[in-house]
Amino acid sequence: MATSEAGTGRQTGPVLGTPDDFPDRPERRGRFVVHVVIAILCAVCAGGWGYVMWASKGNTEVIDQVIAFDTSRGDSLQITFEVVKPSSRAAVCRLRAMDVGHVEVGSREVNIPAGEGYVRLTERLETSSQATSGDVHYCYLV
Repeated sequence: MATSEAGTGRQTGPVLGTPDDFPDRPERRGRFVVHVVIAILCAVCAGGWGYVMWASKGNTEVIDQVIAFDTSRGDSLQITFEVVKPSSRAAVCRLRAMDVGHVEVGSREVNIPAGEGYVRLTERLETSSQATSGDVHYCYLV
């Protein structure tokens, strides 16, 4: 008994007992099913997230790239950009000018007619204040 051994100052056996003193663990069933359910839930979530990311990118059939922009004038921005699209379809691109605080100070939509797959354009945007950068906000097929 533990209290009598503690009183004598000697301990002859383990305080909590030996492994043989405890009953065997009950066998767990259904762990495989739980892991399969968790794996299916993870796959569904990953697929849903992938779809959301793909859908938020928009129409990837139109590729746009800014080549250069000129911010030397205080009331306008000149931007040169190129668009690659299917030659049989027209596209609409939105250009925007931003100031030093990344606030939009001017924007304009440009219609690109069908007929050419690769188009390089230079456009001038009127701005409400000094612009520091310009970019193609989006392009989509119409």
